[in-house]
Amino acid sequence: MTLDQLDAEEIRRTIQSGIAGGRLPADTSADDLTDVMDRLGLRVRGVLLNAAVVTFGQQFLPHYPQCQLRLARFRGNDKDEFLDQRQLQGHAFDLLSEAMQFLTRHLPIAGRIEAGIFERVDEPLFPPIALREALVNAFCHRDYAQTGGAVSLGIYDDRLEIWSSGGLPHGMRIEDLKGEHLSRPRNPLIAEVFYRRGLVERWGRGTQKIVELCLRAGHPEPEFLQVAGAVGVRFLPSGYVAPLRVGHDLTDRQRQILQALAGGKNQPFSSIRRQVAPAIAERTLRDDLLHLKRLGLIDSRGHGRGAVWFLAVATRPAEDQNKAE
Repeated sequence: MTLDQLDAEEIRRTIQSGIAGGRLPADTSADDLTDVMDRLGLRVRGVLLNAAVVTFGQQFLPHYPQCQLRLARFRGNDKDEFLDQRQLQGHAFDLLSEAMQFLTRHLPIAGRIEAGIFERVDEPLFPPIALREALVNAFCHRDYAQTGGAVSLGIYDDRLEIWSSGGLPHGMRIEDLKGEHLSRPRNPLIAEVFYRRGLVERWGRGTQKIVELCLRAGHPEPEFLQVAGAVGVRFLPSGYVAPLRVGHDLTDRQRQILQALAGGKNQPFSSIRRQVAPAIAERTLRDDLLHLKRLGLIDSRGHGRGAVWFLAVATRPAEDQNKAE
């Protein structure tokens, strides 16, 4: 691999970000690629290293098939059927951008009303910074020696998972990721480029940051997982799981009904109306309830004014399902 086979524009963006963030000297020239590669440690004795290909390469087949990203939006909670599936080759920054765009296309927007603000605040279902942190960790820590390996992003009806090939560093346990631990990247040169770009810190707090951001957004703690040859993180939504499945097909009021019932308590019609839409006609709200019931998201018990409404068991968070069982 030679310098003219690298993505010069991506290198310039890295230099600009590094200088702006104080992580590269101000005299670093984006036009002198030889000097840049030497400063980043990606060239030794005039020869580009594999890390240069991973971070800035433009040609990957047949020699670098592991520079791959697998993206999938599944129908349901397993891998039987795809709604969207892609396999991409590229350098790490290009693949990170593709993954974030895929998340934007397929993750629903969750709306909420903040105290003192009368307008609805729309946010992605999961904190984008937490998802980006998990993806950056995957690119920095994966085992690139596995030529069949890749970073994988899967969106299911009830969860989101990010996986990377390779195990944890020697001596580290999966439970250590949620507590204080030293930063020991498998690929220090690749991690260094991400650091200079301002996308990662050197203190080993990436996984803790993911947990903190999810908790702050009201979600359960993400789960860190390890199976033979791979490490992953699983993001679980709070309240009800329906947004991952039918979020774009529901009105704002119907989403508010689900949020009102997300606490797990049976509620009469009058209580739901007070919380969601006290000013609309009773018939309109009853039509919303019946629509959600037809979708299998909520159910009711009793008749007339004595009827109560509740989330269907399949849409409750895991802890509420355990209580119900």
